[in-house]
Amino acid sequence: MDNLSDALKKLKLTAADSTSDSLEGCLDCLLQALAQNNMETSEKIQESGILQTFASLLTAQSSCMAKVAHIIAEVAKNEFMRNSCVDAGLIQPLVQLLNCRDQEVLLQTGRALGNICYDSHEGRNAVDHAGGAQIVVDHLRSLCTVTDPANQKLMTVFCGMLMNYSNQNDSLQAQLVNMGVIPTLVKLLGIHSQNSALTEMCLVAFGNLAELESSKEQFASTNIAEELVKLFKKQTEHEKREMIFEVLAPLAENDIIKFQLVEAGLVECLLEIVHHTVNSDKEDEVAELKTASDLLVLLLLGDESMQKLFDGGKGSVFQRVLSWLPSNNHQLQLAGALAIANFARNDGNCIHMVDNGIVQKLMDLLDRHVDDGNVTVQHAALSALRNLAIPVVNKAKMLSVGVAEEVLKFLQSEMPPVQFKLLGTLRMLIDAQAEAAEQLGKNVKLVERLVEWCDARDHAGVMGESNRLLSALIRHSKSKDVIRTIVHSGGVKYFVTMATSEHVIMQNEALVALGLIAALELGTAEKDLENAKLIQVLHRLLSDERSAPEIKYNSMVLICAVMASEPLHKEVQNLAFLEVVSKLCSHENKTVAQQALLTEQRLAVES
Repeated sequence: MDNLSDALKKLKLTAADSTSDSLEGCLDCLLQALAQNNMETSEKIQESGILQTFASLLTAQSSCMAKVAHIIAEVAKNEFMRNSCVDAGLIQPLVQLLNCRDQEVLLQTGRALGNICYDSHEGRNAVDHAGGAQIVVDHLRSLCTVTDPANQKLMTVFCGMLMNYSNQNDSLQAQLVNMGVIPTLVKLLGIHSQNSALTEMCLVAFGNLAELESSKEQFASTNIAEELVKLFKKQTEHEKREMIFEVLAPLAENDIIKFQLVEAGLVECLLEIVHHTVNSDKEDEVAELKTASDLLVLLLLGDESMQKLFDGGKGSVFQRVLSWLPSNNHQLQLAGALAIANFARNDGNCIHMVDNGIVQKLMDLLDRHVDDGNVTVQHAALSALRNLAIPVVNKAKMLSVGVAEEVLKFLQSEMPPVQFKLLGTLRMLIDAQAEAAEQLGKNVKLVERLVEWCDARDHAGVMGESNRLLSALIRHSKSKDVIRTIVHSGGVKYFVTMATSEHVIMQNEALVALGLIAALELGTAEKDLENAKLIQVLHRLLSDERSAPEIKYNSMVLICAVMASEPLHKEVQNLAFLEVVSKLCSHENKTVAQQALLTEQRLAVES
């Protein structure tokens, strides 16, 4: 370290004479010391105050510029030195050096700026202010077709510099996207795919930019899908494939890129990975199986890519996915069920799948998970059944093979995601299916559970779906027995609350159910309707100008229906409904105006 102290003293003295041999010797001494003990040497350099001297050496157009940049690159490996480099005014002269033609100077300057930017807000700001990123992007654009090793090394450094510059910084990433860096990097990946260091740096840069929404459009206009799949096929190492996966996952969120990836043959690669890793218990292969199957499911979220892979139910990918359901591997069961839920996004596919026995496969899968509580598989299989139950022609077929009974096995689940899908599946199944609605509506255990979930305030989705299913049981069965079961289980008050929902569809469903209760079992429900303050709610709905026409209409139908109850009739009289209804006689919606006239007459007669 004595040599180092001497070199630092000498450097201060000789810095003015940038041509002297002793200057070169001092710089060599510093580089040697940094190679032996970087941190300690960096501390000495910081204490000596020599960093400011480097700024003048960088602007002196001397032969030692590369060595000075090299020293800065080495000291900036230490976090504590990055701000010192910025404070010493080194960024502007370094950025100026990016205009130099000397390859070694460019290489060391790129390293220096990249290291200063690493995890340093101040470093990035200073490089941004000095316009360094644009110069580097321009260099990459002009160099990307040159394939000699020295040039590839320089491009690797420049890619790394841009990565450090923009890492986890949305505004700087957006800036690079606006500079057009993406098409350049994609081109670079295609030309230099044999160079592993450069390829890796490209992938890291892609991973950095791919999360950004604005970048996906630019990626979609390049042949990134083709290049990544080509690269993926060459990889034998797990780590390299993992790097490509990290780029593919965010890119595949874009529907255009999803389709491009499918066209480029990514799905075949993913199926190959699944085939090779399915029986492995090695940690990295288990992780790779999950990544590959998750990505395949993600690709199916795009309508075009999903339809291409379904191929009228004849697609080899669709067939392979079906074979995952009876597998003993939970990850594959999950991916298989999610994939079917994604294939079941239009009526044609749903009808084909139900006609070809998919429902039984899903029920068998659910049966295997009734007791083990694997929430993700339960949730996925129920999602698939719910989607399959949407087309009208599928409902009766699914009910006839016992889907409702299978779903009810999960009634005791304490997991909100499973509860939510269970409710949605039953609601879809009984839509316009009177017999099934009556059968389920008379199931006391089910109705009591629904009433309990109507109060699940911590889980708005479960609460909303419970209300809707309870209402659907009445609306589709129109059964006195169902109404009595719901009244005795304490469900009536929830319809009154539901009538005040912020969602018109839920308000309407509640009012129609209440209308049927009033028409078919008013005596049984009278006390509950009174306690739930139904009449006040109806008055509010009719008085509120924001209420939708169908809400006003059904509220008036309900008013007429409850007049048959003495206590409710009294409440109607006490609240001056006539005045509110009279105003609605001139409502712009003819159906509302007509019902208002009828209601007005009824109120006048009964008053």
